[in-house]
Amino acid sequence: MIKLQKKINFFDCDPAGILFYGKIFFVCHAAYEELVSSFELEKDYWQNDEFVVPIINSSADYLIPLKNGDTVLVEVTVSDLRTSSFELSYKCFNQRKELCAKVKTVHVFVDKKSWKKKELLPGITAKLQTHKIKD
Repeated sequence: MIKLQKKINFFDCDPAGILFYGKIFFVCHAAYEELVSSFELEKDYWQNDEFVVPIINSSADYLIPLKNGDTVLVEVTVSDLRTSSFELSYKCFNQRKELCAKVKTVHVFVDKKSWKKKELLPGITAKLQTHKIKD
């Protein structure tokens, strides 16, 4: 599991000072980037000639509003791992340790030249496995 803390800025919020609903994905994507960074891969995950990893599905459940000035703690785990795709689950807590949002994203490995689905690289599969939720 990777954990990331982020302060909610006023520019992240709607006029009522509550985190704009779509911004939760920005917060969670930052945790995803921390997860990938922890892999210490030889090949650049984000910019290479071999593959891309688009998000093909995402969802969010909003439980308690996050507000301007709140510090959100995001915990990210791998909830599903397949041959060419994986699902990440995020739990977002406020500074009072209350669960505020649950987010899921599904990522698929795609060949950059053919734009067809491809197998995850073995090194990436191994790293994702270390963050997988135990069944």
